[in-house]
Amino acid sequence: MQGMNDEPARWTQATVYPDMWADPDDDPRNRDSSSPDGERATLRDFLTDYRITLRMKCEGLDAEQLARRSVPPSTMSLLGLLRHLAEVERDWRNWISDGEPLPKLYGARDADFHGAVADQSVVDAAYADLEREQAAMDVALAGFPDLGERVGKDEMAIRELMVHMIDEYARHCGHADLLRECVDGRVGQ
Repeated sequence: MQGMNDEPARWTQATVYPDMWADPDDDPRNRDSSSPDGERATLRDFLTDYRITLRMKCEGLDAEQLARRSVPPSTMSLLGLLRHLAEVERDWRNWISDGEPLPKLYGARDADFHGAVADQSVVDAAYADLEREQAAMDVALAGFPDLGERVGKDEMAIRELMVHMIDEYARHCGHADLLRECVDGRVGQ
């Protein structure tokens, strides 16, 4: 329901903890009550949870809502974030490779955001790109069991790369919180 100032009313699906996005039993991030053992498992767990959080923030929206630039003058949209993070996942693989860099998915700088248009085929492609690039990055990371191993042209430590990935997702999940609230009023962590 829109108010007098055209801002959507704030709401959440959560009933157990009203400041949450979903109830604990419905939250796919609540896979296990125990915390992971070890540094690598902890980093993977945080990265996985942020990847899931981004998808959760986009759930239930149509192509127009996903493409809406709801926080002007920013060019960001939830669809743009999906496309951007697919591009970033690909770029991170370039960081750990000694070979020729993979080409950009969407072209020139900021094309990931500018090309985020309200078309279901663009939405479907963004989800497919993100899933494919995440899976490819996971396979690439699995090839480096030592977090201290330095790889790529810049000799970046795998640990540093994983922390950077978590940082990128965390920052953009914060953006997704604001974008989603402006689209339909849904709030929660």
